[in-house]
Order: sequence, then C-alpha cells, then structure tokens
Amino acid sequence: MESVVEAVEAAVILAAPSKVKAYTILRTGTKVSVFLYFHYISGIMSKFRFFIVLSLAATLCGCGAKTTRPSSSDVYPKAKGVTRIVQYNVGAFSKEIDNSIPMVSAMMKEIGADALSLNELDSCNTRHPFDQLKEFAEAMGDWNSKFGRAMPFRDGAYGVGVAVPDEITSFSVIPLPKGNGSEPRACVAIETDSYVLASTHLDYVHEPSMVVQAQTINKALVEKYSKSKKPVFLAGDMNSTPGSAVLKELSKDWDVISCRKNTFSALNPHECIDFILVLKNKAKFKVVGSEVPVDFKTGEVGTASDHLPIFVDVKL
Repeated sequence: MESVVEAVEAAVILAAPSKVKAYTILRTGTKVSVFLYFHYISGIMSKFRFFIVLSLAATLCGCGAKTTRPSSSDVYPKAKGVTRIVQYNVGAFSKEIDNSIPMVSAMMKEIGADALSLNELDSCNTRHPFDQLKEFAEAMGDWNSKFGRAMPFRDGAYGVGVAVPDEITSFSVIPLPKGNGSEPRACVAIETDSYVLASTHLDYVHEPSMVVQAQTINKALVEKYSKSKKPVFLAGDMNSTPGSAVLKELSKDWDVISCRKNTFSALNPHECIDFILVLKNKAKFKVVGSEVPVDFKTGEVGTASDHLPIFVDVKL
C-alpha cells in the first residue's frame, strides 16, 4: 500500500506541484479509490490535467509495486509489508516419503513465504527423472526459479535453487571447490528489482575445504554486489554451527540475521546449521523477526525433510 501512496503523491506533484492541498488513499479489498483535493488561487484543475494525474498514478503504481503473500498461520503471523525469506534443505523432497513437493509447497504457502532458498535438489536424473525445482515453483503458483548445478548425478544433476514470485532480472552460478570434501558444491544467486538472494549448501566432511568454499562465495558476491543499493541475502545449509571457522569466515562480509534456533534434525533438533545472512553493503532494509517454524496445519516437518525450515522477515 505504501507504494500506491508514493505513486499517487509523485503523480500529483508532477502534475500540479504548487497547488496540492491534500490527498487521501482508501483501499477496499483489491480496489484502490483515490481522492485528490486541490486548492487553487483561482479556478479549478482542468479535466485534462486531472486525467493525466490519475493515469500517471496508475502507471507508477504498476511499476515496481511489490505484493507480499499473506500468512494463514496462527502460529507464525506476518506483519503488513513484510517480505518473508525462507531457507529450507528439502532433502531432494524424498527423505521420508517419495515426493514431499505437495506438502512442502503447502507449508510454505501457509506461512506466507515470499522467497525461498532450497538445498538438495535433483534435476532430471535417474533418482528423480524430472526438474524438482521447476515442479515445486509451479506448485507455489507458477513462481520463477533458478537452479545451481553442483555436480552431475545419476545421468542428471544435483544442486541448489531459488524460487521467487518476482521477476528474476539476472542470475549466476558460482561453482565451489570440492577440496578434500565429499563432493562439489555450488551457490546460485538471483537478482530482482528489490533484492538479491543467493542459495548455497556447503560440504560437511572437511572444515578447511568448507572455509575455502565460504571464501569463494565471499569473493564472488562481494565483487558483484558490494556497491549495490539492494540488500543481498545469502541463505543455506552451511553444515556449520555459530562460532565455527566457516561462520567466522562468512562474517567477514556478512551479518547473520536469522535466529540461532536448531534446524537439524527435523525429528531431533540439536544443531543450528541453516542460516540467512545479509551482505555488509549498507543497503537499506529492516529485520522484523526470525523463526524456525515447526507447527503446520498442512504438513509435518518430520515427514517433509530431515531439516527444519528457517525464515527471516524483512522490510525492504
């Protein structure tokens, strides 16, 4: 709604900069009624100019206006104007059941997710002969998505992904070195009109190799976005706890904005290893809250994956 107010204000000022007395915006459902009151030294505003004001307001409202999704959860309500960013290692949507995509998508809709970082995704391999990220994005309501291939896997691919309802204006995939770890990893970053979101999943076997992976992410994203005016978020399963060498390395360029509640395992949460961070680039945003949701009407966290989801609410 704030974007509507700003659009009308800009339109009015452009059309009659010295003659504005007051304006009021009322909203009922999805319809916006605009009442403009103008004070003139003499005469009244021409019908032509009034038409220009309303047309310009409508045009400005349609450009860049961001609509966030409501939360239907009584346990995890969502404030007006908040963007809810979720990090979730979904375990190839098959840790406990054959296909948890319908369940996970319903759970994410329930809490009003606006942007999703997803880990452990199969893409057209013999374990899952279809694009899991694409199917999940469609289940969310034909969202846009980008897959970051970490490695070839069973005649297909395995990696991480991001799903958002917003238009993706650019994206990149950062290969992360295996080192002495278990397998290659990746980081995928997407950019929208109002924010950047990157998703990654670090190794779990060899901490020095994991630190190198963190350094690789830092170097690539700092070079690309350090001067950006948009907030840049990094989310992922870091396979590392707060205070670890990996988190210390990431903290050189990022601030952790997610809560420190345990995210693994889903059935016996005893480790905090999933995080959402923001780049220290001085972009304007505000953290409203963060939580690890476990109570859902539309699914069971112990069945959906072996990790718990974690979200951060921000005002952009």
